[in-house]
Amino acid sequence: MTASSTRRTTAAYSRISAVGAIAVAGALLLTGCGDQTEDGGSKENQSTSAAPLADKLPQSIRDKGVIKVGSDIAYAPVEFKDSSGKTVGIDPDLADAMGKQLGVKFEFENGTFDTLITGLRSKRYDIAMSAMTDTKDRQEGIDSDTGKKVGEGVDFVDYFTAGVSIYTKKGDDQGIKTWTDLCGKKIVLQRGTVSEDLAKSENEKCPAGKKISIEAFDNDQQAQTRLRAGGADAGSSDFPVAAYAVKTSGGGKDFQLVGEQVEAAPYGIAVAKNNTQLRDALKAALDAVIANGEYKKILDKWGVADGAVTEGTINGGK
Repeated sequence: MTASSTRRTTAAYSRISAVGAIAVAGALLLTGCGDQTEDGGSKENQSTSAAPLADKLPQSIRDKGVIKVGSDIAYAPVEFKDSSGKTVGIDPDLADAMGKQLGVKFEFENGTFDTLITGLRSKRYDIAMSAMTDTKDRQEGIDSDTGKKVGEGVDFVDYFTAGVSIYTKKGDDQGIKTWTDLCGKKIVLQRGTVSEDLAKSENEKCPAGKKISIEAFDNDQQAQTRLRAGGADAGSSDFPVAAYAVKTSGGGKDFQLVGEQVEAAPYGIAVAKNNTQLRDALKAALDAVIANGEYKKILDKWGVADGAVTEGTINGGK
């Protein structure tokens, strides 16, 4: 997993508004046709007005009214549980905004990160949305550790850009400024992430006797707990997550960022290869919320506007 500015036009917003107005006008003109509501409007046209992109979804999704989302809901501020147990964060907010365009609800289901694509393949989820970096290996179903094909790949709808950061206990950076400085140190991180890939790659460059000790956990919160307790020299995660931990953990007294973020790459919504209609509908919905300004509001709310994109991209990862 890994860290642009957003552009949107009022003209684009006006075009969406105009479409809605035309649909409503059509409903008034056709009050004698089709299924009618109590006030005489056409159900079909009202639905189109409220959710302008609904007809882009597969019929099976429209019939259910739900998109099931596989997500590791322990990666604040991207997705996490608030004090009341509600799933909140960047991804849930974007999903809600896209759902209004598509006329469906996105239902987040918790799972460990390294099992999300497997759950997508088995059709447990319709999509995976979990700060997942779009990479060629994931697109092609390649295990990044072994280089072997482990299953059918996935398509991505890219919606954000993030890099990877290192953080340490506050006031105790252990001389760590870059990934090279991790040789001879212990790092904690989440299993199956780009942070783990980077640590393994850097470890191969370390001299004998100064290898990196890598401890991987099911979720990032466990890694943070380990570092907080003094069980490691450093931690690593995506920049938005690391920055949020530095800002909030212990009231900002637990951690500090060290060095610059690296390996900037897109986050993507993962979709099964054979579900191109759903993939394209998601891209259209993302483009719509970028155009109408909701996307910028959400990123500003969570303090991550630097990772914004100007449009959705299919399989933009390398």
